[in-house]
Amino acid sequence: MAEVARILIVLTVFLIAAHLGAYVFARLRQPPVIGEIVGGLLLGGSALGLVAPSVSGWLAPSDSPTAHVLGAVYQLGTILMVFLAGLEMRQGGLGAERRTVLFTTVAGLVIPFAAGLAIAQAVDAGDLAGPHGSGLSISLVLGLAIAVTSIPVISRIMFDLGIMGSLFARTVLTVAVVEDVLLYVVLAVILGLAHVRADTSYGLHALFHTDSIGWDVAYYVAASLLFFAVCLAGGRRAFRRLASGPLAALERRSPAAFRMVFLFALCVCCMGLGIDPIFGALMAGMAMAEEEDEESGSPGLSVVRGFSLAFFVPIYFALVGFRLNLVHDLDLFFFSWLFALACVIKFCSVWAGARLSGKSRSWSTHFAVAMNARGGPGIILASVTFGAGIINGKFLVALVLLSILTSQLAGVWLTRVLARDPAFISGDPAFVSVEEPHVRVEVMPGQRPGANAENEGEAGGGVQGHVEDPTDRMASPAAGEGKHPKAE
Repeated sequence: MAEVARILIVLTVFLIAAHLGAYVFARLRQPPVIGEIVGGLLLGGSALGLVAPSVSGWLAPSDSPTAHVLGAVYQLGTILMVFLAGLEMRQGGLGAERRTVLFTTVAGLVIPFAAGLAIAQAVDAGDLAGPHGSGLSISLVLGLAIAVTSIPVISRIMFDLGIMGSLFARTVLTVAVVEDVLLYVVLAVILGLAHVRADTSYGLHALFHTDSIGWDVAYYVAASLLFFAVCLAGGRRAFRRLASGPLAALERRSPAAFRMVFLFALCVCCMGLGIDPIFGALMAGMAMAEEEDEESGSPGLSVVRGFSLAFFVPIYFALVGFRLNLVHDLDLFFFSWLFALACVIKFCSVWAGARLSGKSRSWSTHFAVAMNARGGPGIILASVTFGAGIINGKFLVALVLLSILTSQLAGVWLTRVLARDPAFISGDPAFVSVEEPHVRVEVMPGQRPGANAENEGEAGGGVQGHVEDPTDRMASPAAGEGKHPKAE
């Protein structure tokens, strides 16, 4: 019973630290997720560990039932956050903007990813690698870190600014969907290679394991793409058939339980193939994304989202912060040049793609800044690869800070652009603003925008309809201060 009490105390401490940090940062008009990370940071080696190392060590012992429970909560938090990210990946017609999507997607992916691979050759991979990392895996992580864009972050920013109905916003989100899918495909390959290096392969790959690195890479790429293609083609159909067929009784009795079963089933399928279960979580979210739209907020998804955002996701971010050791692992020189190169390369490549598609210089500039937000996917990339022993603490700290700061910059830039030049978006023929920009609606986790319109601007007034971000809540609550007229 003593160990059970310890587990409950530790979970309570991390939960309070995460939510208190989120509350404080929201009051300061900063992204709540940063507060959740800072809450965990203060419990770890960067703060409490300096003044009371025994207390900090008691919270997360290296080998005990408490450590195993925290590890399980951390893994479930990762799976649920990726699942919620998948819910944001909805398809929409863009008509004439397909040329822009094509050019910016190719330029914004290929150039940054290739640049990351090239930069990795110029640095000492051993200085960034963890116990299971290699030159190849470090190169892939660096390429992804420069290329990725966060869907939840940029969608939250544009929602707060009241421009989610614009063609600009839909173009940004469409390109971001493609980039995030690439992230999880390549991440599946990276994690697979780490298991091979650690001799902990599982599933189908373990049955055909060889000593050929070429075979391993080919297997993980093929397995990930095959799983993605099958789920993309039939995932939604399978979800609906199960809901009305074999699992109809479970769907009627508990819609949330049915969705969790579907989620875990896809995760188990991934593990059977030998790829990381987070890829199954992503595809489960994508399979349910259209269902959420059609039902104007599925009750089952609301329950899953609400509990995930109340418990698993905050503790996940708090544990990410707990693992950051700024005292020993923050290399300012390394972070500075990584931050500068990542921003410049991503900006220039996306800007060039937009210009080649026929967009104006100003539009291309705003689009490129929006695509620089890395947010939740960047943090997932950092935390998952660190947990797998691929990268070390130095690289972890740099990637988390890169994700946070680029998200902040995107929000500040777009806010000021709309304040100075409302015509930038009001001239968009597809733009329909659904709410007045001075109204701020606080939505509890699990609710959809508009579900509770009575609570107005406590934490940063002057923001149009704010909703708890379903994955990383990186966008600043102050993002919507810039006022702009609605398009007629």
